[in-house]
Amino acid sequence: MEVSATPPQAALTLVPTPVGNMDDITLRALRILASVDFILAEDTRTTSILLKHHGIQTRMFAYHKFNEQRNLQLLTDRLETGHTAALVSDAGTPCISDPGHLLVLECIRRGLRVECLPGPTAFVPALAISGLPTDAFVFEGFLPHKKGRQTRITLLSRETRTIILYESPHRLVKTLDQLSFSFGADRPAAVVRELSKWHEETLRGTLCDLLSHFRTTPPKGEFVLILSGIPC
Repeated sequence: MEVSATPPQAALTLVPTPVGNMDDITLRALRILASVDFILAEDTRTTSILLKHHGIQTRMFAYHKFNEQRNLQLLTDRLETGHTAALVSDAGTPCISDPGHLLVLECIRRGLRVECLPGPTAFVPALAISGLPTDAFVFEGFLPHKKGRQTRITLLSRETRTIILYESPHRLVKTLDQLSFSFGADRPAAVVRELSKWHEETLRGTLCDLLSHFRTTPPKGEFVLILSGIPC
């Protein structure tokens, strides 16, 4: 009888965390978080709530866009000595519009094993319930805040695939206004907010409809914006 060997635990494991409901996490993710030597968290305060909910007491260190360059060598030096770490973002899968890419690259450069668990990513369920075509899509994440923003919007206005964007509440109206101007006010779109949370909501219509709604209803929560591509 052949027995498959269990691969050694990766030096660095990317662990997706819930985008809302704290029970939306795999048993394997919980096992990794409990067994690694330390956890690298985008915000230790946010991750501590999740760990406490699941009874996990692993030591945490902050790892975010403001310190990732500075701590890169120190962290990978520790991993080279045999320590194991899990990388988590505040919600969803690390490296997807979140920090982590530089750490993954440096681990690969040093020959350290990196693994990513399957799990929550906000744009997948948002796309699935948007009512817009799902056979071909492009994920853009957050638009540039200033430099290159209008250039990116103009390029996307010619995209034939469904377009997925992330947006924050304080910038949502501005983004919808700019998209309506460049894409046309009648472009079909959907906005999904607070996925898997108590106040989850999906709004569908044209960009004009969505803009009118959020001009009178202040945006709250985190948003996924889905836009129809232009017909081929």
